[in-house]
Amino acid sequence: MNNPEYYGHPRREMAGFVPRSTKVMLDIGCGAGAFAAGLKQDGRSLEIWGVEMTPEAAKLATEVLDKVLVGDIVSVLPDLPLGRFDCIVLNDVLEHVIHPEEVLARIQPLLAPGGVVVASIPNVRYFFNVWNLVAGGRWDYTDEGILDRTHLRFFTRSSMKRMFQQKGYRVESMQGINPTGSLKFQLMNVLTLGRWSDMKFLQFAVVASLDD
Repeated sequence: MNNPEYYGHPRREMAGFVPRSTKVMLDIGCGAGAFAAGLKQDGRSLEIWGVEMTPEAAKLATEVLDKVLVGDIVSVLPDLPLGRFDCIVLNDVLEHVIHPEEVLARIQPLLAPGGVVVASIPNVRYFFNVWNLVAGGRWDYTDEGILDRTHLRFFTRSSMKRMFQQKGYRVESMQGINPTGSLKFQLMNVLTLGRWSDMKFLQFAVVASLDD
């Protein structure tokens, strides 16, 4: 792994979005299993499956998760049980695929009745991303973050919601996470009468269920 920390981030801010009623969870893009480990350390009795493209990370994840499949989600779909998972987690995954809408559609049969999809998605309208573009004329790709050079798709809060709805999901909640405490942002938000409020957040956490 070129950057082990990239695959081992615990994402504690996302743990609360996994329903406490969850018994069986699928973690797509599970990395080395840090998120799953955090959930289990929290005292949850969970059976957790993982999908991970990087073999080195997947090998580490086997020490934490109950079952790990190596590959992208589309290629391993035939090996995943239908109607099994109370919660499917996509932590910073959808921006890495060419057709995230297809992923959302194809994982639907894996959900148990009443199951939810929980996703963390970077917000391209994050204040400093927009500020660097507008004020500095910069759009510099980096090793991680919103302009991670492996990102293939970019989302705003509204386009996230629309993507889920167009694929037959009901968005139960959408909450900004990892906010900036920048005084510069606060001033600009006041000057724009709060119209920049969504730009405070680096990412949004989406919880969605299948629309009946």
